[in-house]
Amino acid sequence: MGQIIGFIVGVIIAAVVLLIVSRLNLGLSVAGFSAAVIGAIVISLVSSVVLWLLGLFGVQISGGSLLNVLVWLVVSAVILIIAAKFIPGLTVQGFTGGIIAAIAMAVIYWLFSLILGPLVSPLPAP
Repeated sequence: MGQIIGFIVGVIIAAVVLLIVSRLNLGLSVAGFSAAVIGAIVISLVSSVVLWLLGLFGVQISGGSLLNVLVWLVVSAVILIIAAKFIPGLTVQGFTGGIIAAIAMAVIYWLFSLILGPLVSPLPAP
């Protein structure tokens, strides 16, 4: 039961982050809260599949090195672009928009974690 509530809270937080990035016009736009919730779930699923595929090829994105951070940034942008293909209310303005949106999402999650403590996120950890 706790995992389900954690997942729901994580999806709501991810949806709010998507809405904030959308309102800041940073390369990502979301039509409304329902599209943001669906977007959070789809991004979580796409992220899990992409990270699983990378793991099959022996690519691990963990650690704090600059190379790992840059690879994670590119992977996050690609995940946003792929998710936008499946969700009618979510659009990403090209690869550069995906990069900027991924950076903005990371900063907003970081700010939320400073305010609320460690967040439960539906997105896999880098």
